[in-house]
Amino acid sequence: MSTYEFPTRPVPAVGAIVFRGSQVLLVRRRDPPSQGRWSIPGGAVEVGETVEQAVVRETREETAVEVRPREVVAVADFIEKEGARIRWHYVLVDLLCVHIRGEPFAGSDAENARFIETRELGDLDLAPIGLRVIEQALIARREGPDA
Repeated sequence: MSTYEFPTRPVPAVGAIVFRGSQVLLVRRRDPPSQGRWSIPGGAVEVGETVEQAVVRETREETAVEVRPREVVAVADFIEKEGARIRWHYVLVDLLCVHIRGEPFAGSDAENARFIETRELGDLDLAPIGLRVIEQALIARREGPDA
């Protein structure tokens, strides 16, 4: 069982939206929640770590890709119940990140990691919230100076 399963309080977590040209970095989850589904790389914020530090670390651990956080594009809750109990509750802070270097290689809790063409996202088992966040990041990217 995960440390974050059946939490006593919400768990702060980050997600990295990383573009390279017309592609976005995704991981296929090896572990619950979202096991077997594609999602943006990310995970729980550790004690003493900033959101920016967490997104850099999580992206490196899951994909071996180095990023620089640019801006927050979305904040959302991921809540999943099992009967009357809360099985998962993450407060997700999703950041648009600039790709610095590295080719994706699945690590930590990812079974696959790769840059995927944004036009192919509809063909993947990707959570609807993930798709919305990527769309928001595409808008932020177009409006920003250095994506």
